[in-house]
Amino acid sequence: MPLQRLHAALGELLGDARLAPVALPETDLSLWLLDPAHMARPFSSDETRRILEAPPYWSFCWASGLAMARWLAAQPGWVRGKRVLDFGSGSGVVAIAAARAGAAEVVACDLDPLALDACRANAQLNGVNLSYSEDFFTAPRDFDLVLVADVLYDRENLPLLDAFLERASQALVADSRVRDFSHPSYRRLAQLQALTLPDLAEPEEFRHVSLYLGSKAAAFSPPAQPL
Repeated sequence: MPLQRLHAALGELLGDARLAPVALPETDLSLWLLDPAHMARPFSSDETRRILEAPPYWSFCWASGLAMARWLAAQPGWVRGKRVLDFGSGSGVVAIAAARAGAAEVVACDLDPLALDACRANAQLNGVNLSYSEDFFTAPRDFDLVLVADVLYDRENLPLLDAFLERASQALVADSRVRDFSHPSYRRLAQLQALTLPDLAEPEEFRHVSLYLGSKAAAFSPPAQPL
């Protein structure tokens, strides 16, 4: 079962680590996240090494993902009735929010099998159905929208901005890390506020999330029925 595999993986990293269901603030969603009670102690050098080698990023709800989930709940017209791919799904929060907002199909895409297990466990927790993919580059090229949150922390991922628009007519990208974001096919839509859960006490700047719209078209198109 997905949840059992996730607990086993955490146990290999941190013997006493556990996931707990957490209600996300200002949403009607919950996720299985790392229980902060197991982060209060100092980590050994071996634990630190293991975490750095294979970080359990799927056990967190990162600020940009939370911000995008709230955005989709408030403005479901962006996804309602559309075929959507969530790139780098992690915990699945964005994919789940898109499904809740009425997307016709949502594919959670992540190259980490444990992340897809997290998506499955969290989809079940929230009562939604998702599809799953480990390989973005073999995904179909006929999605209406690609959703992207918290993947531009590595600047080597910036070329993916073009790849997103090869598989969909539009892309929504949420990011709190890149301060000099500039791409001819993308423009900023909004500035949002959120935090990572469990709270990592990140600098305040990382709680300011920018939402960008990318489009193949010369003119950017809003939702068919803006809300």
